[in-house]
Amino acid sequence: FFFFFSVISFSGETRYNKDKILQGQGVDEPLSDTGFRQADAAGVFLSNMKFTHVFSSDLLRAKQTAATIIGKNKFCKDLEIKYDARLRERKYGIAEGRPLTDLKAMAKAAGEQCPSFTPSGGETLNEVRERARDFFEFLCQLAVEAGQNKQETHSAASNSLGRSEVQSVFPWTDHCGEPELNSDYSGASKQLDANILVVSHGAYMRNWFVYFVSDLKCTLPKTLTKSQLSSVSPNTGVSHFVIELDKEKILRPEINCICLNQDSHLVDVSAECATSKMF
Repeated sequence: FFFFFSVISFSGETRYNKDKILQGQGVDEPLSDTGFRQADAAGVFLSNMKFTHVFSSDLLRAKQTAATIIGKNKFCKDLEIKYDARLRERKYGIAEGRPLTDLKAMAKAAGEQCPSFTPSGGETLNEVRERARDFFEFLCQLAVEAGQNKQETHSAASNSLGRSEVQSVFPWTDHCGEPELNSDYSGASKQLDANILVVSHGAYMRNWFVYFVSDLKCTLPKTLTKSQLSSVSPNTGVSHFVIELDKEKILRPEINCICLNQDSHLVDVSAECATSKMF
C-alpha cells in the first residue's frame, strides 16, 4: 500500500508569533493578516493536489490555515477537515503566553538547552513524540483500509501511479529537485491508496520528523543538512513524504522524504513572513 503524506509543518502566523510569544496549547490565537496571506499562498501551491483526507490540529490557528488551504483547492473544496487533539502544538505549561526569552531563561537556570527543556506543566519531548507516533500509526491503518476498500471495488487501476505521474502530483520546485524514489518504486506502477494533508505546528512537527528519522529510518533528500532537519519550519512550510506499507508489517513503513519545510510559495509574501521561526 502507498500513500502520499503532505504536511503543513507550521500554521500561518499569529500576532504572538510576530511578537515572539509562546502559544503552545493554552493560547489559542487566530491568524494575523500575514498568517492568512501565508495560508492563501500555501493553498495556491497545493491547489492541484487531490487530497483524500485532511486532518488538522484543533487549535484555531491550524484550523484557519487548513480551511484556507482547502478553500483554494481545485478538486476538494468540500472535503471534510477532521480535527484531532493529537496534532496540537507542544504544551509549554507556565511558559505559555510569555516571551520566548523567558523560556530560554528558565532553561538556562535549570542547566538545560532550550529545545529539550520542559517548563512546569509542559510536555516532555518524549510525550510529544508519543502523540506523533500514535497519530501516524492511525494514518497508516487508515491508508491500509482505504487500499483494501479500493481493491474490493476494483478501482485500483484508476489510482495507479508510475514515476511520471508521481512527478506531476506534487508541485515540484527547484529546492525540492527530482523525487528521490527508490528503484522498486520508480520502476513500476503503484497504487495510490490515500493522499493525506496534515496541518499542525512547528515544535510538534519537528519532533515528528525526528521520530521519522530516528525510529522509522526515513530516507531524506541528499541535499538536506542536519541543521535543516532540526530547525523549526517557517509558517506554512510544506513537507512531502511517500509512505509504503506492508499490511503484515504496518508498524514498519518505508518512508521517503521528498522535501522538508519548503517555503518557495512564500516568496511573494513579505520577507518577514518567510523568515519567521517562532514556535
